[in-house]
Amino acid sequence: MVSKIGIFAGGGKLPMIIGKNLIDSRYEVVFFCIDKFANLKLYKKYNFEKVSISSLSKILYLLKKHSIQKIIMAGHVKRPSVKDIKFDLNTLKLIKNFALDSKGDDKLLTSISIFFKNAGFPMFDWKNKCKNIFATEKFLSVKKPSKESLLNKDKGINFFNKIGKTDLTQSLIIQNKIILGIEAAEGTDELIKRCFKYKKKGDGGILLKLSKYNQDTNLDIPVIGLKTVQKIKKYNYEGIFLEKNKCIIIDKEKVINFCNINKLFLSCISKN
Repeated sequence: MVSKIGIFAGGGKLPMIIGKNLIDSRYEVVFFCIDKFANLKLYKKYNFEKVSISSLSKILYLLKKHSIQKIIMAGHVKRPSVKDIKFDLNTLKLIKNFALDSKGDDKLLTSISIFFKNAGFPMFDWKNKCKNIFATEKFLSVKKPSKESLLNKDKGINFFNKIGKTDLTQSLIIQNKIILGIEAAEGTDELIKRCFKYKKKGDGGILLKLSKYNQDTNLDIPVIGLKTVQKIKKYNYEGIFLEKNKCIIIDKEKVINFCNINKLFLSCISKN
């Protein structure tokens, strides 16, 4: 029996890409478009509901209404402030059981997934249905990493091995074997921009993007897209290292073409 999948869709293209792959694999899909984040224009041709993260009771009602069997959470969503939440019974239950306010984003996502699993809606492992969007090749671009870029990569991995088990970051900027910055709440694109002012004479610097060691790969996967490589070009970095089979490239063909035209490298590595 084909499962009926509910996709909680935040911002960006990833929820739709996952959904299309599942539909092509003959799954029934309902998109639950999160208000203020999902672009509803992308979903008008599909079965979708507009939902608010302020009330879990309404979301549970809609999941039952559509006979959803498993769920996926994908796309960008900012953590809501307390003032935006409607404290219905289910929301209070989640906060009480998992103490959301005292935990990081990884723990928050895990807590939410456990809540839905206990309500009868377990997470669906979609990755094997979407292998085409992951970074897999050692060299995706024509340009290869320079000796300096490889030394920067080694410096970054050594640093990441020390902090990777924390709920802290997925991305680092390294230049001249110096860590210029780590990704915080601002996201990868803003990290690239922020670190530009710290660059010195020497090599161009790199972006290193890895999965956290304790990361739930059904909930939070590192992602880059065309905007990311455009920022790399704008701020004169040499290229990007991505963790093999652990990072998603949105609009993969366009991203690779942009790197080739602009002589940026795009390479896959293992962090261990």
